[in-house]
Amino acid sequence: MKEKLAAFERLLIIMDELREKCPWDKKQTMETLRHLTIEETYELGDAILDNNLKEIKGELGDLMLHLVFYSKIGEEKGAFNVADVLNGVCEKLIHRHPHIYGDVEVANEEEVKQNWEKLKLKEGKTSVLEGVPKSLPAVVKANRIQDKVKGVGFDWEEPHQVWEKVEEEIVELKEEVAKGNLDRIESELGDVLFSMINYARFIGVNPEDALERTNKKFIKRFQYLEAKAKAISKELSEMTLAEMDVYWEEAKSI
Repeated sequence: MKEKLAAFERLLIIMDELREKCPWDKKQTMETLRHLTIEETYELGDAILDNNLKEIKGELGDLMLHLVFYSKIGEEKGAFNVADVLNGVCEKLIHRHPHIYGDVEVANEEEVKQNWEKLKLKEGKTSVLEGVPKSLPAVVKANRIQDKVKGVGFDWEEPHQVWEKVEEEIVELKEEVAKGNLDRIESELGDVLFSMINYARFIGVNPEDALERTNKKFIKRFQYLEAKAKAISKELSEMTLAEMDVYWEEAKSI
């Protein structure tokens, strides 16, 4: 524990020095750091999906720096310091884990999540969806919305019910495609995607991870196709779909 505390103290000292002496660090505000923090978060996400522990360690360090940076700026504004931040989250964790720090009993993980949402409402939140960030990517946001409402019992009971809803939404989408009303098509497509995300959650699959896995797979196969085309001195635009499909099938076997 002493080693961990010493390392954190070292970071705080370096942050103080950079804020005082470095021209770039002195200029930064919470607003200028925001997009950099988002970028670092995505880089951490990539490292996690790649299961690259070395990269995960590095990206966690970058994010830790950002958290300390925001705390330093908050201290300069007289609003809060890093101790306030850490004590705040400690108090929140203690309050929201009465099955650990109180006399509440829970049978499983699901009951823990349900208690969590109920406690947040008691803390003054007017909606269980209040904590879902508006700027989240749509797939992540849909998953979080569904997970949140599940915490208060608003959910399907069986996976087959969710899949039936998916099929129902697909039928409605096809009907609107046949009619050609783009606005209605977009609305129904959104319903299909929302239902699919719900089904993914219900069967224990993170839809964002699943889609990103497919993205990576597609990129790998397409780049194989590009390399093969280059090897025979051809542009992809000069090849037929049948020609490209030969290399695509090869890529799938790699």
